[in-house]
Amino acid sequence: MLLVSGTRCILTGMNGTPIRSREFATDGGEQPSKAEQIARLRAQLAELDGGAAQEQIGGEGVVPLGGELANVLPNGGLPRRQVTQVSDTPSLIVEILRQVTEAGGYAAVVGWPELSYAELSGQALRRTVAVPEPGLDAVHAAGVLAEGLDVVVLHTRGEIQFTPAQARPLLARVRAGEAAMLCVNVTVPSPALRMSADIARFHGIGRGRGRIAGIDLEVSAHAKGWKRPPALLTLGVATGGVTHLKAVPS
Repeated sequence: MLLVSGTRCILTGMNGTPIRSREFATDGGEQPSKAEQIARLRAQLAELDGGAAQEQIGGEGVVPLGGELANVLPNGGLPRRQVTQVSDTPSLIVEILRQVTEAGGYAAVVGWPELSYAELSGQALRRTVAVPEPGLDAVHAAGVLAEGLDVVVLHTRGEIQFTPAQARPLLARVRAGEAAMLCVNVTVPSPALRMSADIARFHGIGRGRGRIAGIDLEVSAHAKGWKRPPALLTLGVATGGVTHLKAVPS
């Protein structure tokens, strides 16, 4: 995984242990340009990925997804150079990251230090950039990453609703880039797509015993002129289960 902290770019192992780090700053201590940052990120990702050349996955206007997600989304994927509003559902985001990176794409997550990447394979981690603490410039960081990657997730702890004027810089960067921008807790006017997911069932647990082995997510997507019935997405092992859990004293 490529972990970005401030101007430092850190290569980490699968357990999060730093392997090596490099500064984004130039020899003169100046902040590099946006183009330089993108070029360096691409070089770091290629190094993590064994030197493989980065190629855009899917068609010109969409980042393709598979399975039930493809069935519920317009054109079978996420629209490039546009914003998709996504509910705060970590398991859905991780599944999107998994599908995109294992298909050969590159992804980034900005502003989500609590997100667990444990379900991602080594290959997927090598194609993922994490900016867990972007500070006050999360939108700028997401905009820079959108110029060179396939999917960028912008997350904030609290809900933020942008006015058209406030959203304009972000939307301009997204349109100028290549990525599908997924906004979680960040609302922009007239997003191209809205996705939401709710847990429908837990697998591997019932009658007061067992462990959660998987979950069913009911995923919905809405866009202008597009509405399909919700899709049921199973993550983990499907073994039959319960629709809700209740905490009890130990």
